[in-house]
Amino acid sequence: MRGSYGCGTLESMTTITIPRKLASKDDLVVIPKKEFDALVARARDTVTEQNVLQWSRDAKKMYRTGKLARLT
Repeated sequence: MRGSYGCGTLESMTTITIPRKLASKDDLVVIPKKEFDALVARARDTVTEQNVLQWSRDAKKMYRTGKLARLT
């Protein structure tokens, strides 16, 4: 029953070894490359005054329609 844990087999999973110095500070994150690329692309976007004004208008509109989540 090698690789069987009651919910299927794990024979197709790849095992990797992460060096302790990379994960020693609990700051290791593993995400798919596609998601990482999207995060990097968003981080490069510059926030302009126009962005802030638009977000403000959107928030006011959402508040008026009752769709703005209440922060507690």
